[in-house]
Amino acid sequence: MSDTCRGGVEPATRDRRHRKRAALTVIEPTVAREDVASTGRVGAVAYPYRVVDAVATIERPLLSDRDIEYVVSVDRSRRLAVRADVVPETVATTLEDVLVVPAGLSDEQALEKAEDAVFKWTLRKVAVGSAPDIAFERSVDAYKLFWIGSRPDGDVIVDSVRGTETPLAD
Repeated sequence: MSDTCRGGVEPATRDRRHRKRAALTVIEPTVAREDVASTGRVGAVAYPYRVVDAVATIERPLLSDRDIEYVVSVDRSRRLAVRADVVPETVATTLEDVLVVPAGLSDEQALEKAEDAVFKWTLRKVAVGSAPDIAFERSVDAYKLFWIGSRPDGDVIVDSVRGTETPLAD
């Protein structure tokens, strides 16, 4: 695990009720755990993300260089890079009853994934004569929270940022 990730995560512990507790830096939820309708307790799953603010610079003959800005969200557990709208706000918090998913990508691998995504997106957007220069202006390591609620017709998982709700499949 990277030093950046270690700085934001304390080891998970168990309290007297045998539920895990962890201190994490998380993407600020728009749906609070208390707002999830559930017939029982509401659990949490924390997925590790690295969000990168990147700029691709393209050299153009007879014209000034062109800069294209991207925000890349790298899911470090599922090893996916997707385009994001903004670098999210984060908060430090301590969560009870949480499953912290380990990161499958190191810091370097996450940046390589982001760089590959920016390169592909740039080639899809403009015709270039040479490889674009890619620079990372800032990055944020944080966990995205998903709430798990119990319902009479089956458990659901709620995205704490988007507020979307999907049935939890077996």
